[in-house]
Amino acid sequence: MRRPDLAIALDLPSPAAALALVDRLGDEVTWYKVGPVLGTAAGPDLVRELVGRGKSVFLDYKWHDIPNTAAGAVAAAASLGAALATVHLSGGRAMLEAAASARGGKLRLVGVGVLTSLDGAGFGVVMGREVSDVGWEQERLMQPGLGLLDGFVTAPGETARIRGFAGPDAFLVTPGIRLSGGEGGDHRRSATPGEAVQAGTDLLVVGRPITEARDPAAVVQAIRIELQPRAQTGGSRPVA
Repeated sequence: MRRPDLAIALDLPSPAAALALVDRLGDEVTWYKVGPVLGTAAGPDLVRELVGRGKSVFLDYKWHDIPNTAAGAVAAAASLGAALATVHLSGGRAMLEAAASARGGKLRLVGVGVLTSLDGAGFGVVMGREVSDVGWEQERLMQPGLGLLDGFVTAPGETARIRGFAGPDAFLVTPGIRLSGGEGGDHRRSATPGEAVQAGTDLLVVGRPITEARDPAAVVQAIRIELQPRAQTGGSRPVA
């Protein structure tokens, strides 16, 4: 059984609010995800600040552009010291090759396919055709990235399937995590931490259940408690 780590999605309105949460959690959390909300508000300075505090930054911009532009963005992320970043799989093989070649030695690059906010019906509207199997659509989008990227972002319910498709060495990132009994919000394909771990993920991404909690540290502890028994039942795979 893999031993996943926890990343908190800092989808907060200001860098001050984000850093206040980081300070509040202290050494309890190492990984933080910076997406377009906070990235637009704070820019690279926040990434440098988090890296300077010894945090692992997951830069989630889902780049989807011409190859030269995507490669430039990946190189910039690597220069900031980010540990993980996303590209959109629908950018095609040439874009993925360019992005992968620009990531350097420390930045991991993972591909995003079908967003967790979309179910089969919603993705069918995007594609202009009926979609009966979202997992198959994810595999189809992943195909050009196999052997190029370090891993993939996968919805919780598809993680076991994607693990089998991508192989044991792929780094799988799972958003859409909600505590037992909690609301899924705008994630149509969500799961609890324990369910995601059993499916074989490497990094859980949790946002609002922590950032909107009255006691974020207590929620982090609850998640770690849910993970720990399963993590002790088998071998480990360290998360850098």
